[in-house]
Amino acid sequence: MAMLPISPFKVARNGDRYAAHRDVGIGTLSFKVTAADSNGAFLVAEIAHHAKGGPPRHLHRDQDEWFHVTEGEYIVEIGDERYRLGPGDSAFGPRGLPHCWANVSEGPGRIAFVFTPAGQAEAFFLEITKANAMAPTDPAFWLPFGMALVGPPLKVT
Repeated sequence: MAMLPISPFKVARNGDRYAAHRDVGIGTLSFKVTAADSNGAFLVAEIAHHAKGGPPRHLHRDQDEWFHVTEGEYIVEIGDERYRLGPGDSAFGPRGLPHCWANVSEGPGRIAFVFTPAGQAEAFFLEITKANAMAPTDPAFWLPFGMALVGPPLKVT
């Protein structure tokens, strides 16, 4: 496959690479670097949360994922490890390990995700934002995106 030339660009704090608004129910999802921008090497997405919560426990068969908190507090579970992350903290989830995360902030939260390689993560996010909600808990929904649903979301109080 021929590599396309990559050009620099800027995306503002509340901006999206495509200038789109994508709702996931508990926050707004923005693409910062798309699969096309990196020739499939990685995808950077961010969720700005206005409510507590997160996705069900799942795994990515072919992608590593890096989590980076810029605002608020999050609990991130990766395999048997549980981390409480605040602004500036990050965690790494190797491919194949079940993981989930949740915004536990009393106020707004903001977390960025880097998927490498990009795989089908962008298509997954585009599909879930059609419903303006977090990802469904139907295991069949996750399979076409190279992922598996393996458990419920974290309980957030």
